[in-house]
Order: sequence, then C-alpha cells, then structure tokens
Amino acid sequence: MHTRTRRPVLGCIADDFTGATDLASTLVRGGMRTIQTIGVPASAVAEDVDALVVALKSRTIDAQDAVAQSLAALDWLRAQGCRQFFFKYCSTFDSTDAGNIGPVAEALLDALAENGSEGDFAIACPAFPENGRTVYRGHLFVGDALLNESGMENHPLTPMRDPNLVRVLQRQSQSKVGLIGSATVAAGAAAVREAIARLRADGVRLAIADALTDADLRTLGEACADLPLVTGGSGVAIGLPENFRRAGLIEPNEQAADLPSVSGPALVLAGSASKATNAQVAEWQAARPAFRVDPRSLARGEAVVEAALAFIDSNAGQPVLIYATAAPEEVGEVQRELGVAAAGKLVEDALAAIAREAKARGVRKFVVAGGETSGAVVQALDVNMLQIGPPIDPGVPVTVALGETPLVLALKSGNFGARDFFAKALRYAEGERS
Repeated sequence: MHTRTRRPVLGCIADDFTGATDLASTLVRGGMRTIQTIGVPASAVAEDVDALVVALKSRTIDAQDAVAQSLAALDWLRAQGCRQFFFKYCSTFDSTDAGNIGPVAEALLDALAENGSEGDFAIACPAFPENGRTVYRGHLFVGDALLNESGMENHPLTPMRDPNLVRVLQRQSQSKVGLIGSATVAAGAAAVREAIARLRADGVRLAIADALTDADLRTLGEACADLPLVTGGSGVAIGLPENFRRAGLIEPNEQAADLPSVSGPALVLAGSASKATNAQVAEWQAARPAFRVDPRSLARGEAVVEAALAFIDSNAGQPVLIYATAAPEEVGEVQRELGVAAAGKLVEDALAAIAREAKARGVRKFVVAGGETSGAVVQALDVNMLQIGPPIDPGVPVTVALGETPLVLALKSGNFGARDFFAKALRYAEGERS
C-alpha cells in the first residue's frame, strides 16, 4: 500500500469547477504538485501532493448553502494538514448583493480566527492581468472596460453592474471592507503588510487589493505569507508557491504538470453564453461539425439528447461540438419564456446526459465550456479527483480524472480561452503541448 510522504501545505476552496482548475493550473505552474477534488471527499488523499483544491458548485446557490459547503471543505483540508487556505472565485467577481463572496469569506475567517488575530483578516483580489482582469483604486477592469461595461452586466445569473469592488463586497458583508491601493502595492510587500496592520486596527476584516501586473500579484502573495486565508481569483496565487519554498515546506518540482496518457475519442460540450465562448463556437462551426441544443426544444420534451448522440455517432469518431451557446439577446428571450433557473437546468441536464452516454460509448476526452456546465458534466461523468497538467490557455489546464476509467478533461470558464481554444484543447488532450 502506498503511504503518502508529503502532506499538502495549501488548501483551496473554489466556488465552481472551472475556477478550481484555473487555480490549480496556477499552482502547478509555480511547481506545486496539485490535486483537485470534485466536492468534499469522504476520505484522505493518498497521493504525494503540495496543494489540494476542493471544487464546489457554490457560486450561485443560496448563500447559507455556500457557506455550509465551504466550511465542510475547510474542515477536510485542515484534516489533510494544510497550513494556509485560499478561497477562489471568478476574476470578474461574479456574485450578487446577497453573496456569495462576502458571506463565505467571513465564515472562513470566523472558522480560522481560533488561530488568533492573524486569522481575522483577508485580502480580496480577483485580478488576473494575463487574462485582462486588473484592479485599480478598487475598480475592476476587463481589458480596457470597466466591469459594468464589459458584457458582464448582461450575465444571466450574476449581472455585474458596479465596477467598484469595495462597494460590491461591502453590500455582501457584515464586516468592514477596506482597500489596499496600487501605490501601496507598488511600494512592496512590507508596505502591504503595514497597510494590513492599519486596516485591521481600524476594524477592517476584508480588503480589496489593487493589482495591475503579475509583479503586483507576487507582491500581494508575499505580503500574505502569514495570513491563514487569502481570497481572490487565481492570479494572486502566483505568489504563494515561493512563500512555501522560502519556508522550506516544498521543493521545486519540474514534473508537477506531468500527466498519464489516455487514449480514446473526444467530444466538445459548450453551455456558456459568454462572448468568448460564442466566438469559440463560431470558430469551430466554420470548419467542423456541430449540433445545437435548443432549450425550447428541451422544454417541449423533444428527444434532443438522443438526436445529439445520433449526431456524434454519425461522425464516426470525429470530434464534434454539442453546444447550447447563444447570443445574449436570445438567452434573455429564453430565460423570460422558461425562467432563468429552469432554462439553465434544462441545458445543464441535457449536456450532462450527453456526456454520460458518450462516456458509456467510449469517449475518453472531454472539452467543456462554462462553469455551471462543467460542474454538471463532471458530476455526470462520476469524476471525483483530477490531476492538473499544463495550461492550454491562461487559466485553463488540461487535466486527467483519476479513477478506474481515466478521462482527459479540459474545463473552461466561459470567458476564458482564445478563439481556437476548442481545437487547441483537443491537441493537448492528445498529448501535444502547442
């Protein structure tokens, strides 16, 4: 029997599945061997690992349920021996005035406060400059546009209409929310630590942190080395591996991204309605076979799943795209007709059923677009644990599901990836690295 010889030092909780793989990819790039679990496991992880990422599907559920799931994940991660914890959410701060970022962050702080006052403060930094997400004076930019002018204002579940993250987080939180500005971050880690001390003395428990570059994120990571909890997008995690190396807790691992090979057919599934995924679907359709899943047809009880599977069969092992992606205007019409939750569930259930049956027919590689879609598909495939490999595009790694039936999975947040992401992901699924 294999006995684990290296206990994890970093325990992460992600509020959706694609966000979890995004974070795990960042850690792997930093040389940390990383395992991602789907939900809270029932037992300990046996593999040698530096970081654990628990993927939840808690971004848009009731805040109380999100808190309960996150605390359960924290308990499990603490039992694995983790020393520091990371709460990962989207780089576009996807949430509503009811939560769930604020309530979950505060609950995690409360649970960690038993370690002393150092556990009663956390930064909140969704910045991911490599993907165009930056924070300046507490305002979130997506490329050159403020968050509320980026297309996120039309998000069907979490419309983001206020770019001032201090205001957004304050509306979700019972605690006082502050700001660590760009001038402080530019002054270095010591200046950030001094700012944290001042904010804590002023009663602040959560503070939005500005970041315009990867260097800013590394500064923030270094400044947070002694904080039990860090919150943010995956970007701020780029500074954490070096902290553990400096402390002698991990060693550089050049093989952190190595994955076992998996053979078998491939399938692309897309449920996201984001601008990026719409462009990726259009790119695929220009040269490759695709089948659209229509929510209205699903609502009428038509045999859409069966038709999609027949389409897969008719292409004789050639990768195809099965998609429900549509323009925001059409998505809005469908939601008004069917209801937001009902329309989303119809699509998720259909794509999950297609994935489940495709696996039964021998498909072993899945490229999935959309956080909610990825969650539904991963659950349908009965995946419990992922080993994280190299990035396909920033924030999106190739992964291999560990278990009796190995699967290659590329789980993409709706807003991530270049126009040719689907084709590129299939090359990575075959073991290529370009």
